Amino acid sequence: MRKPMTRNDKSEASRADESVPPRWTAFALLLVIVVDQVTKCWAWREVPLAHINFGGNPLVGPVVGGWYADPATGALLDLAGSGSLAAAVLLLLRRRHPVLLLAPAALAIGGWTSNLLDRLGLHHLTAPGSVRGAIDFIPVGKYTFNVADFFIIGATVVSHWPTPPGGYAGSRPTFAARRCGCEPRRGSRQRPPRSGSWPR
Repeated sequence: MRKPMTRNDKSEASRADESVPPRWTAFALLLVIVVDQVTKCWAWREVPLAHINFGGNPLVGPVVGGWYADPATGALLDLAGSGSLAAAVLLLLRRRHPVLLLAPAALAIGGWTSNLLDRLGLHHLTAPGSVRGAIDFIPVGKYTFNVADFFIIGATVVSHWPTPPGGYAGSRPTFAARRCGCEPRRGSRQRPPRSGSWPR
């Protein structure tokens, strides 16, 4: 016979539900990587402008780009980037965050991961015979980008979008807020004060 769920069991289940991010977070991250790598593989074989960017990009500047282009410092920066991305993925997947923070973070991390995978050796599969670096093939002005770059730029812009006063409609109160009574439960009605209880 199944044991009925107590109030403590419901509280623990609610707390566990709010501490785990939705499943689409990992799916969005992996989708960015797959889309970026497929387009790079296609562009290397079909787009004349496709080339290997063995340095940095306009987002990091010429100085850091020179460090990335150097074989020794570039390898060290790639290793450091791997550690930073691993920590970012763990922080993203271990806790539940607001959707307007979670979605851009997943897309940006997916873009950075895809470009880093190129530099770590995936370019041998998507661009056989090429040197270490990311594959760029989309010209914008005097620069050339890839799909991952647009995910990174777009997600960064969205994540810095100003939040309206009072937050966004439809956001749920946290478990801690409901537990302490800071937020009314859904469907509950606030009782009017009893007669004579108004402050004088």
